[in-house]
Amino acid sequence: MHDLAPMARFGGLVAFGLQDVTSDPAALESSGFWAVSADFEGRLVCARFATVRTEPVPFPVPGAWQGPTAEDWTSSLDESAYLAGVRRIREHIAAGEVYQANLCRVLSAPLPDHDADVDALTALLARGNPAPYAGTIRLPSHGVEIATASPELFMAREGRTVESGPIKGTGRTEADLLEKDHAENVMIVDLVRNDLGRVCEAGSVSVPDLCVVEKHPGLVHLVSTVRGRLADGAGWPELLGAAFPPGSVTGAPKSSALRIIEALETSARGPYCGGIGWVDADRATAGLAVGIRTFWIDRTGPAPLLRFGTGAGITWGSDPEREWAETELKASRLLAVASGTYEDAHGVTGRTTP
Repeated sequence: MHDLAPMARFGGLVAFGLQDVTSDPAALESSGFWAVSADFEGRLVCARFATVRTEPVPFPVPGAWQGPTAEDWTSSLDESAYLAGVRRIREHIAAGEVYQANLCRVLSAPLPDHDADVDALTALLARGNPAPYAGTIRLPSHGVEIATASPELFMAREGRTVESGPIKGTGRTEADLLEKDHAENVMIVDLVRNDLGRVCEAGSVSVPDLCVVEKHPGLVHLVSTVRGRLADGAGWPELLGAAFPPGSVTGAPKSSALRIIEALETSARGPYCGGIGWVDADRATAGLAVGIRTFWIDRTGPAPLLRFGTGAGITWGSDPEREWAETELKASRLLAVASGTYEDAHGVTGRTTP
């Protein structure tokens, strides 16, 4: 692997000059600008950078990213296993164990370029699938190489005010959204309210927006906003302890949903469905996304793999085939960008040759 310098990119912010890496969330209350990667399973990497500047995401350079072919992707759960998992979750719901649970699968493909740079993939995603919480965290020596095109806010912070933007409900168009999608969103909003209520001042948690339709490339989502004011003495350790992993990608009740996820899913989610973003400790501001629409490089095996997760929220009203189709919808455009087969109306492609 080329000696790629550690860096992080979030929208128009780019951070260089790695100073410190820790797994202690209390460091986020100290000083400096931090890139944060929290795996769904709980591994936390916080990297403090010396220099932060504003610059646009660079335009893709032909040949800079050599992705897998579209045929190279394999899924941790094939269609039959996923449909069986949806039916099993509905049995758990019928038994009163859970109201909703997310069922996810991880797609993997060998990387033809062993020296691949995830920031080159971020440049492609910025054109082929623009997203409000897009970014890169590149820390090769710490096992973190992430390119995200996340549309979902896990946690923003402005002083003592914190805000989450859970997404529940997905369709190609607004007409595709069902009553099931609205019910699912409301369930998760209640869960996020309860999570924030554990660390916020009594009576400060509110829901300024409920089930707002947001348009994203190739699909629409229902998005809500939950806001609160941190109680005295509560900081990042308490906030992450109360709200992580994100409720929109677990289910309700969260503890029951996590047990079901562990039993049904055959691959660790890693950065997918975790938290990815930045914390500016000096200004007490932050923006952490839910790690969806996210690629990461896994170099733990003999050859590097590119991984990507996709999933759906399962309720009693779920149709197994429709939920599988939702996971395909969420993945199709992004896999095409990463594999070099997507071309937009302006001729921007993910192709890797000049």
